[in-house]
Formats: sequence, C-alpha cells, structure tokens
Amino acid sequence: MANYPVSAPDTKNSIIWHMWHITRIEDMTMNVLVHHDQQVWHLGGWGKKLQTHYAHSGNEMTEAEIADLSAKLDIQALMEYRREVGRKTREIVSCLSPGDFKQKVEANRINELKEQNAVKDEALWLLDYWGYKTIAGLILMPATRHIFLHLNKSIRIKHRMQKAKKALHLVESANI
Repeated sequence: MANYPVSAPDTKNSIIWHMWHITRIEDMTMNVLVHHDQQVWHLGGWGKKLQTHYAHSGNEMTEAEIADLSAKLDIQALMEYRREVGRKTREIVSCLSPGDFKQKVEANRINELKEQNAVKDEALWLLDYWGYKTIAGLILMPATRHIFLHLNKSIRIKHRMQKAKKALHLVESANI
C-alpha cells in the first residue's frame, strides 16, 4: 500500500495516499461544508494517530511530500480514520431534508477551511470549486464519485503490483 512511486498509467501515487486523500476530502466537505461542524480529523487527533503532519487535502503535493506521507502513514490508523469519516458521512446524509440538497455552500465555511489550511496554497482552486457547489453537488462529488475514482486507481495499482510480483516469481522459479 505504501509503494511510491507506482507504475500506473493514470497515477504514480501510492494506494495509501489515495486512501488518505479521499478520506481527508470527504472529512472536510461533509463535516465542515455540509454539516457545519468540525472535521473528524481535528476532533479525533488523527494527525498524531496517523503519524503525519499533513492535514491538508493532498492536492498539489510535491513528490517528496507524497513519498514522505506514503512511507510514514500508519496504515491501521488510516483504516480507522476512514471508517470514522464514513460513519460520520452516513450520519450527516441521513439527517438531510429534501430542501437541504439545493442549498449552496456557505462562503464562511469555505473561509473556515482556508483558515484551517485544509488545502495548500497551490490548491486554493479547490476551495473555489467547492464554493460553487450545492449540498447535492458535494455529495455527488466528492463524497461519492471522487471516492470511486481513487478506489479504481488503487485497484489498478494493486493489480499491476500483483502481476509484477507474479512475473518476478516466475523468473525466479525459472532461474532455480
């Protein structure tokens, strides 16, 4: 999960980076922008648990930052964080009323994420993107489609690594 860079046509990020990235974005958008609450990240002290100081979304990370995150992130803690964010998202969505879906994201919530350094300066475009969304738009992207996109990339990475491992095993077997 932590291999970086990977050899895949549409990404070189590690599986662990993809999992962390989708979880961070879901945490920010669902908890702050939709629910007007604090991020699970802050409430649970997840930076310390995950053994990382990267609290932003992961957009526009440098190769050195991605390599650092991939090497140091606690995978078990990441899975726990992922479950907690998913649980909170299901709770939030189940409490929405039909009229809530048409509401626009409040500008003060976008500003709150900016003040929290939830995105790097190089990725401020992401806050603009979210600022034009409705609640329904945030549930569609990033809370669902964004996750599917990165999970599919992770599956392709896993399959490539399995093929490479199998090929290496065959070569080693032939050389014996």
